[in-house]
Amino acid sequence: MRPWLQGFAVAVWAAMVMVTSAVAEENSHGRTRFILAASWEPAFCATNQKKAECRNQSSNNFDAKNFSLHGLWPMRQEYCDVSDDLKQSDRSSDWKDLPAVQLSAETKASLDKVMPGTQSGLERHEWIKHGSCTKLSADDYFGTAVGLINELNTSAVRDLFAQNIGKTLDAEAIKAAFNKSFGAGASDRVKMSCRQVGKVRVISELTIGLSEDAIQPSPEGEPRLEQLIQSAGKTSFGCDQGVVDAAGF
Repeated sequence: MRPWLQGFAVAVWAAMVMVTSAVAEENSHGRTRFILAASWEPAFCATNQKKAECRNQSSNNFDAKNFSLHGLWPMRQEYCDVSDDLKQSDRSSDWKDLPAVQLSAETKASLDKVMPGTQSGLERHEWIKHGSCTKLSADDYFGTAVGLINELNTSAVRDLFAQNIGKTLDAEAIKAAFNKSFGAGASDRVKMSCRQVGKVRVISELTIGLSEDAIQPSPEGEPRLEQLIQSAGKTSFGCDQGVVDAAGF
């Protein structure tokens, strides 16, 4: 082979190796296509006391010791095929004034349990802003989100929070609980948010990265959160520590 041709062949081979390596690296790290936003309701209510779902807070409520569903959000997509008038209403009006979401009785009951914000019309906002971009029916969209938050609420992460109400948790303890429940490295796909309530910093929300399969159908009752997390991209953890707020003011 002529020297210049041999050099060209080597260059092509090297380029192919680089592309293959880049693809393999991306696949190994995964890509985040959806976010599961899980709120700690007592912390939310500490600064939103006038909200309907906050006025009847009690330590006996489900949301006092479990994560609440804020939403299931497609990455970088909002208000798909939604009219400008409806967008404006969503951004500036009481969410109870938005169109009602059509749900089966079963899905509505399940959603009301894990999303106390339905008392303020949160599901109407979430459907218009985020659910509209999934190509799912409202029933399937919220049914999927309920299933995912229920998995989180049967994990070591939920147990850690429930057992430490009123106490401070640091990032390392929460990361360890995620890795225990959803496999090594799961904590690399989680971001924690905190908010200041008086002189106390409380943990307000966990946003969990999920892969593109988050809205794909799955066998009834089969656990899927671990695989969805493991196939997502990595992120920084955010807030390093905060108090697990108790229900009530």
